[in-house]
Amino acid sequence: MRLYLLPISTRRTLLYCQKLNAATVEKPTLGDRIQTKASRTWAAWEQKDGGWQKKIVSYGNYALRRISYEEWGLKSVPPLSQRRRELEGKGTENVEVVYPKGLLAIDKVPKVLETLATERQALHKKRLIWCLIGMPISAPFALIPVVPNIPFFYLVYRAWSHWRALSGGKHIQFLLEKNLLTLTPSSIVDEVYLKENRPLPSSPEPTTDPFADKLGDLSPSPETEFKNQAGETMLLSQASGKKLTQALDIPQLEVELERAIWQVETAVKKRNEELSANRKERKTQ
Repeated sequence: MRLYLLPISTRRTLLYCQKLNAATVEKPTLGDRIQTKASRTWAAWEQKDGGWQKKIVSYGNYALRRISYEEWGLKSVPPLSQRRRELEGKGTENVEVVYPKGLLAIDKVPKVLETLATERQALHKKRLIWCLIGMPISAPFALIPVVPNIPFFYLVYRAWSHWRALSGGKHIQFLLEKNLLTLTPSSIVDEVYLKENRPLPSSPEPTTDPFADKLGDLSPSPETEFKNQAGETMLLSQASGKKLTQALDIPQLEVELERAIWQVETAVKKRNEELSANRKERKTQ
């Protein structure tokens, strides 16, 4: 597999895992088969012209887009099975980390990976437990005829999603602890960032929590130096996100970048609105 570290802003980075070697793909588990079935059902409902299935898909897509891109990134990393542990431990399967050297110094790449793998562990564990608690409570809704038990299935999906994010984070921790990663700067990725049309949206204060600020400890080259060092500045636009997907020839990456850019842009806009409201409030006092 191959890992990509793609900075979205000067404070936030997208992690994406690309599966490469079909030889290490194991027999689909029950969870994999259920996921495949659910994806096909969801796609079929999206083709409906109307009805309750179409409404569920519309509301569902709205909710899915708001699941943090960090969670989606960790979910893209496969769980660490015993077979995969043995293959990676023996060096049979090479795990490459692709990143833009113009934005990330090579010595900071492992730290960024470690932060992405561990910073949300407590959150995922907590929400996984709440989903498990809520599942039996919502189960009686199945007695209602006509429509499926949407609350129950939503909690099942969210429980699975949190578990996959936790598993992906543990896999990355294993790779870091065993020093099994090959760090590979990409000129293709660097070129897309360098050609980005600036200025992009920014905020004088970061949108991240204090513990996440270290993700923004980038090492810009002279060509990509940013004036807003104390705050947060976007590094990718939606147009450049599509160009990056095409340049890397990874169609599946497009939706991940689109979601991440939208979420960070929204956070920057919200932060600016909060600061503007605070300034107006101080003036009226």
